[in-house]
Amino acid sequence: MRGYQRLASIDIGTNSTRMLVADCNGFITKTIDRRMVITRLGKAVDGTGKLDSEAIEGTLSVLSEYARLLSSHKPDRVSVAATSALRDSANAGDFVSRAGEITGSEVEILPGGEEARLSFVGAVSNLPRGKVGRRAGKIFVFDIGGGSTELIAGNLPRKRSRLLYEEPRVRSIQVGCVRMSERFLKGDPPSPVALGRMESYLVSTLKPAFDSLFQSKPSLVVGLAGTVTTVAAIKLGLTEYNSQAIHHSCLLREEVEEIYRRLASVPLSDRKKIMGLEPERADIIVGGIAVLRAVMDLAGVDEILVSEKDILDGLILRLYANTTAGASDS
Repeated sequence: MRGYQRLASIDIGTNSTRMLVADCNGFITKTIDRRMVITRLGKAVDGTGKLDSEAIEGTLSVLSEYARLLSSHKPDRVSVAATSALRDSANAGDFVSRAGEITGSEVEILPGGEEARLSFVGAVSNLPRGKVGRRAGKIFVFDIGGGSTELIAGNLPRKRSRLLYEEPRVRSIQVGCVRMSERFLKGDPPSPVALGRMESYLVSTLKPAFDSLFQSKPSLVVGLAGTVTTVAAIKLGLTEYNSQAIHHSCLLREEVEEIYRRLASVPLSDRKKIMGLEPERADIIVGGIAVLRAVMDLAGVDEILVSEKDILDGLILRLYANTTAGASDS
């Protein structure tokens, strides 16, 4: 029987920088520390093609704090990954070098397909048996990021130990909460014309991916990342973030629609006062929910399962698999 390892992952995203430290023995058995800070590294990347200097320094400051925390948690290994903002920026090299020095680990810029696969692995590694039941065949997972949205269609293997080796069908699309907000939502609140243009763009951009992913309606749909968990928090009326209440809660299509219309119709100052919505996310939440609406419509589903388990968990599971495979080969 293989023993557990203490492993860590850092996800440098377009909107936030996150960290997970967990004990793992092929499954994540215990979460030691999970953190998120909104750093907006992808600010203006959609328009300029470059990382903003202020965003770079803010993100590196957060990575320094994470490095300090990791030194106290003493993980055996650390995986540091970056996603859409660094894929799209011309000056990513300098940031990656500095981030690697701070964390003591090489920063991997994930291709969109690998980002999607790891999100799927993280999400389905912890599905509630009661929700899955006999419907476990066709599962659709989506991850709405700041710069891109990952769409993953796959099957849950009968043996969870084979999770990392099943190859789901994946698409990474250049739509996300930051990108849509910067591109379309200039007004405060955004005008109906701007909202309509964004909604039409999302459908036309996402529809080809859905047409290629699905031959039939999925049995279970799982939503990941900050937009989805924030909508769940607003629905629940949380006065402070509660991951246990949010994880594996459900969102109905009409609930998503009501929250979208409510938030899109008020200025930013009012959005910041809404229970369950972090003030730092208020300026991009309408763009994020627009992506969520489009995904649910194109998938033809009225309900999704919300998951706190995501690419951070997938990175740790991949790290464990690679570590134990290396040990068995030596």
